[in-house]
Amino acid sequence: MKTEPLIIVLSAPSGSGKTTLITRLLENVPRIKRSISYTTRQPREGETDKQDYIFVSREEFRERIENGKFLEWEENFGNYYGTSREQIQEALEEGTDIILSIDVKGARTVKKDFPGSISVFIMPPSVEELATRLKKRNTDQKKQVSLRLKESRAEIASADEYDYLIVNENLEKAAEELRTIVETERDRRKDNIK
Repeated sequence: MKTEPLIIVLSAPSGSGKTTLITRLLENVPRIKRSISYTTRQPREGETDKQDYIFVSREEFRERIENGKFLEWEENFGNYYGTSREQIQEALEEGTDIILSIDVKGARTVKKDFPGSISVFIMPPSVEELATRLKKRNTDQKKQVSLRLKESRAEIASADEYDYLIVNENLEKAAEELRTIVETERDRRKDNIK
């Protein structure tokens, strides 16, 4: 019996380990792929185009907005980020689960368009720990770290809107929790339990 593919929405404040958890999930769970977001920001050291993000100009991004190519899009810290409608459709048509790494506003949009999607919020152990992680990451200036922390507080306040909450205090434990959520939801779909 073929089951309906999952759309998994993962949101977290910057520095919460979201990207690492997605990487672990993709390594350990078959039949799942990651939606690669479009962005107008410059690549960080070590990032690869079409692997980490699809890096485009502001003009190209605006053109994609006008042509309805994004399921959702947002401006964050002066840069645009968007989720490709086409990537989601392709995964659904292939019967492959897909995971989206998006912010709270984007998660609301996806939930509205795909009510059966599963939403997971990754919570840092504390705001203090989050600040430490952001400073260690060393990709943001001091002012941006402060802005990201302010934004993080607002995102954390929305965590109760999600189907699942994972506190990423221990990476291995958090990765296992995320894997268990995906497997549980797959079983639910297979057994047609809602």
